[in-house]
Amino acid sequence: MSLASWFRWNEPPNRISQRNPTEMVVETLMMELNWQIKQAEKHQRERENEYRKIKTGVDYGWLVSYPKQSYDISPGERLQLEDMCTKIHPSYCGPVILRFRQVVAEYEPEAQEVSQLFRSILQEAAEKIKEEEEAKKLARQWNTRNRTSLSLTTFKSRSRISPFISDIKTISEDVERGTQPNRRVWSMPEFRNTK
Repeated sequence: MSLASWFRWNEPPNRISQRNPTEMVVETLMMELNWQIKQAEKHQRERENEYRKIKTGVDYGWLVSYPKQSYDISPGERLQLEDMCTKIHPSYCGPVILRFRQVVAEYEPEAQEVSQLFRSILQEAAEKIKEEEEAKKLARQWNTRNRTSLSLTTFKSRSRISPFISDIKTISEDVERGTQPNRRVWSMPEFRNTK
């Protein structure tokens, strides 16, 4: 038996699975939920041990054996949470996990309360995604409209430029008369409303 076959170096490397991104988001978020439930149980046991130690003055923690996971989510609730996870876009998966961890660290919930916190975080993220999609939709609608300004089109229809009107004052007239010129820019044509 050769060493190469022992370590299986001659086999082709496993490729990243070509799964649907939605499935990967659901799996990642549900793994995070399960891990947070286990952590909440662990912290709950530690708090109970500390309380028992303070109450009795003796530490019997080394005698106690705990089940690996005593709390589990009901199948119906798990399906609801997985359905909510499908509404999370893959780009929001990381921020949802970070927000969930932040809330769990802040509130230090019991194991039974973790799934409710997770549900609230998912709802918050789904609402944020929906708001951003609506904003993008409005922006697309705005961009597809006529790009000319409405004020310019109404201005053009109501006003007429008359550069060769005889009563237009010029700077040379003011200089000849010895008066101060008005504040008006003389290079601009005069605009008149036609009614």
